[in-house]
Amino acid sequence: MSDSVNVNTATAEQLDAVPGLHGHGFEIVRYRGERGRFTDLRQLEEVPGLAGKIDDSRAALTVAD
Repeated sequence: MSDSVNVNTATAEQLDAVPGLHGHGFEIVRYRGERGRFTDLRQLEEVPGLAGKIDDSRAALTVAD
C-alpha cells in the first residue's frame, strides 16, 4: 500500500484491505464508535480479536486527524 490508512476515518472495507486486518474492519470501526478516536496504534491491541496481530500492519496504518 502506498498510502497509510487512517484508523480514525477509514471504513470497515478500507481496514479489511490492509494486510493482517482482513475480517477485522467491522470490529475496529465499532470499537472506534464506542470509545472514540485512536490516539496510538497500540490501542488496536484492545480491539477484540486483534491482540498480538497488528505488528505486520503498522506500516500501512496511521492515527492522523
